[in-house]
Amino acid sequence: MSNLTSVLSDLLVAVPQLRPQVYFKASLTALSHAMEDQVLASTSDQPLLIASFQRERFYRQEAHRYKRLARQTNQVYVLAAPETDFTNASEYYETIAFDPTESLSQEWHLVAIGQNYSTCLICRERPSIVQIKPSPHLPAVDMDPTRQFEGIWTSERQISCIAAELLLQRILHYRPELAPKIELARDRFGIFPQRRSSAKKSKTAAPITLPSLDPAAIDTNPFVQRLVTYLQAGQYKLLKAYRSIAAQERKERLINSITAAIRKGSATGLPLHPQEILKVAVRELGIALAACRCLIYRAQANDDRVAIAHEYLQPGVSSVVGKVMPLQKNPLFQEMTCQQGSICIVDTQTDTRVTDSPLLQQLVKQLDIRSWLLMPVLYQGKLLGIVESHYCGSQPHQWTADETSLVEAIATQVGAALIQAEAYANLEDLNQQLEALDRTRSNLIAITGHELRTPLSTIQVCLESLATEPDMPLELRQVMLSTALADSERMRKLVQDFLTLSNLESGRVEWHPETLLLDECVELALSRIRIRSNPDDLPQIVSTIPVQLPPIRVDGDWLVELIAKLLDNACKFTPPTGQIAIAARTNGGTTLEVTVSDTGRGIEPNRLEIVFDRFYQEEGALRRTAGGTGLGLAICRQIVNSWNGKIWAESAGKDKGSTFHFTIPTVE
Repeated sequence: MSNLTSVLSDLLVAVPQLRPQVYFKASLTALSHAMEDQVLASTSDQPLLIASFQRERFYRQEAHRYKRLARQTNQVYVLAAPETDFTNASEYYETIAFDPTESLSQEWHLVAIGQNYSTCLICRERPSIVQIKPSPHLPAVDMDPTRQFEGIWTSERQISCIAAELLLQRILHYRPELAPKIELARDRFGIFPQRRSSAKKSKTAAPITLPSLDPAAIDTNPFVQRLVTYLQAGQYKLLKAYRSIAAQERKERLINSITAAIRKGSATGLPLHPQEILKVAVRELGIALAACRCLIYRAQANDDRVAIAHEYLQPGVSSVVGKVMPLQKNPLFQEMTCQQGSICIVDTQTDTRVTDSPLLQQLVKQLDIRSWLLMPVLYQGKLLGIVESHYCGSQPHQWTADETSLVEAIATQVGAALIQAEAYANLEDLNQQLEALDRTRSNLIAITGHELRTPLSTIQVCLESLATEPDMPLELRQVMLSTALADSERMRKLVQDFLTLSNLESGRVEWHPETLLLDECVELALSRIRIRSNPDDLPQIVSTIPVQLPPIRVDGDWLVELIAKLLDNACKFTPPTGQIAIAARTNGGTTLEVTVSDTGRGIEPNRLEIVFDRFYQEEGALRRTAGGTGLGLAICRQIVNSWNGKIWAESAGKDKGSTFHFTIPTVE
């Protein structure tokens, strides 16, 4: 079981006369090296050295020094919380791996006791003053020099022995087999073990009874004290520099976070999202200001009210997401719009702009706002939005120039980002529309030219032959007439598909929903396919529609047309030796999901969406092996959209078949 008490606390209980001081890490490093050098330089026989390194990574930096120290004495003990391969061992010296939850993981200890000298350093780490939040967009700033400790450093032998005993007890807790070796060190240097009558029952070290100490004996070498003071003063100046760097880094990090959100969208080739920009900005700003509540919302000068969508909250602060904020009747909004500048209210209880407005008084009461900052988001003088920061509670917050400058910089960056994102999105929409129109134009010319010209040429040849060859045999005349009729039917279907899609897209179709059974519609569609096609050219079609499915509510004629077109599409790309399957199942209780699967040519994964585009041809318009206009699946999508359903395609890839899904509403 780990000991959760502090060695420093136990030492201060044992020796109440001691007064801990504050040390920077650089000072402790210098003191530790000086103490180790004293051991290396001494001629004392077998001195005692105990070092506690908090974590293994700190120990690894000094391991080479302790190998040298182990040549001077076999009484070297090193404690650390393991992180990789640090374990209990007795190779060069004794290593003790303590539990990471142990209080030692927060402390820094070094005790050196020889025949003619003794020093001890017993310290506990304090929370860092300079704290910079980690950012995924910037490298971490090394704040290690600002680490602070509180504790005791002294060369008084009696205190060093007490500190050594406290650490030896921790060592025995983790490595009881070292008891004989530790007893030798106690006897050699006069270290008295603690009485353990109640220690085993408690996690706290029992008090050590000592004779009263002479306060003058606690004083250390004045030269060393002056050296430590010098180090402390230099470290304090460094800390002030780090505070300044941290403030500047905070501002740059916020701007870079928003910039990174913009670049993330443009780097992936996707449209930028203004809402994502606002979300990132409000979070980073709230963290930087440590405000109780931060808001960023879109607003224009003539807006009457606005709904809040993005906020940052401290724990225990009420949320305003989804609430409507009044603008035109808000005197602060009017003042900010006219001045196009920030508004800082230190205390809402005394500011006349708030106390003279019943609306603002009510708002302050509802949101518990004590200090209020409003900053407009502008771009070329146009209001795009507002940034708000609230401090809640009983004490007002004094807004500093650095804070307002930071918020203003973020508001400026957000304004530019919003304009850029909107322009990028509009440009993307226009590009997509132009690309779609260009594809439609090209496909329309190619497909219409092919699908109309080919049958028209055949019809013309057949009719000319019949007109110019009156003595043509009857059998050949019949062939000519059959060919002309077949190609005229092909042209009729082409024109019909054009008209059908045009009517569906323009909304000129009158829908007549009715209650139907799905299996009946499937049978009608299958009958239509079998009548139109030669049975020998069709693959095997299997229908597995459960009879217990609930009735559906759609226009029956259009549902049959939808199923027939999906079956026709599957037959077109599936060889006669393949198979087509029709299945259905309930989907969430309010819809049915119907699937038409085939074992045919399949669809490339990157084309699963565009197969529903008008005039899309998988092989290209000029090198197709299957006929058609490329309008069938576009018509299917328009039919499914008419009852607010969904239609999509799935395929494992080329020559691996494909499956088309669509949903139908059931009768409620």
